[in-house]
Amino acid sequence: MEIDDYIVASDTELVELASGGDQQAFEYLFTRYREALMRLFEQRLGDKDTAADLLQETFIKVYLHLDQYSKSYTFGQWIYTIARNTLVDHIRRKAEDLPIDERFRPPQATTPTPEESVIITQSHNHFYAALEELSDEYREVIEMRFLEEYSYEEIAEKLSLPLGTVKTQIHRAREQLCRFIVEDKM
Repeated sequence: MEIDDYIVASDTELVELASGGDQQAFEYLFTRYREALMRLFEQRLGDKDTAADLLQETFIKVYLHLDQYSKSYTFGQWIYTIARNTLVDHIRRKAEDLPIDERFRPPQATTPTPEESVIITQSHNHFYAALEELSDEYREVIEMRFLEEYSYEEIAEKLSLPLGTVKTQIHRAREQLCRFIVEDKM
């Protein structure tokens, strides 16, 4: 089979070829799904090394059980299920390695302590006080960009300004805002 044929082959065709011992077909399956599965593992674990290990473990399982693939599912669904199960197994193994007191420790609080609440409130008040010191023009672009989360393009459209002007105003406003905050703390 020519390289072009592998590139345009469907997953089902590649599975059939790989099941028959065609290593290149399996490599193309690997290439098609490697990045998506790697992202899945990295997002869940936040650790590239462990994600790479789980990716390798997933593809070993796929290779060993390729003959069990059923066409009633897409290959993507089948490999994703194997990847998810590999991830779940890893998390379980990791939990079993924890000392008993770590396993049953209550989850960390997601709400701030009273001291943190005071600090957060003071920081917000400090920010809004500095924001009030900005000119109306600068305050508007800062509020639109960072508080209302408009894109640069949306701000330019709403204010009928060129995109470059909006970017410059936001940059200057941010510098001025930082200067006000720093000066006020000293």
